[in-house]
Amino acid sequence: MSEHDRAEAPRSAKRIEWGVRLHELPLLVGLILLWTMLWREITPMSVVSGLIVSIVAMRVFYLPPAWLADRFNPWRALQYLGYFFWHLMIASWQVAWLSVRPGAPPRTAIIAVRLRTRSDFIITMVGLTISLIPGSLVAEVDRFASTLYLHVLNTPTQREIRIMRETVAKIERLITLTVGSAREVERWR
Repeated sequence: MSEHDRAEAPRSAKRIEWGVRLHELPLLVGLILLWTMLWREITPMSVVSGLIVSIVAMRVFYLPPAWLADRFNPWRALQYLGYFFWHLMIASWQVAWLSVRPGAPPRTAIIAVRLRTRSDFIITMVGLTISLIPGSLVAEVDRFASTLYLHVLNTPTQREIRIMRETVAKIERLITLTVGSAREVERWR
């Protein structure tokens, strides 16, 4: 490496730092779309200002890339979606009934559920799925211990808490079998 190349290296590294990498393009496009929706118009000025604000936000609030396993099982994805929509429908009816039934308000609990996976992507997907099903919400995530802390509605006995833990394990299993690495899939077999 010549003296000239060494002198150019820090400058080119800075230029790359403010540029957009290929894996960041979906995030960039999403942020620009969000920006134009907030302004309620699509004009050259709103798109250019959205581009500038998005790049600055991506650099100031940097998110590490999520490592994906480069595999997708369509059959397991259908099973996951079927399970999710079934529980979404059942839980919606249960929460609706709890809101109009006479009597005392239902008991709630905060429970810790330890996941098998160490993948940030799968932990996030499990947390999002649980939060989208009525009656449960992720209160906190301990990513280093792979633990979700859930606020769960209608838990008068330990049976309901056990059922919720089993539901989370089933969701984690389905997501892992859909997009998990070969090593993670092997843990579930």
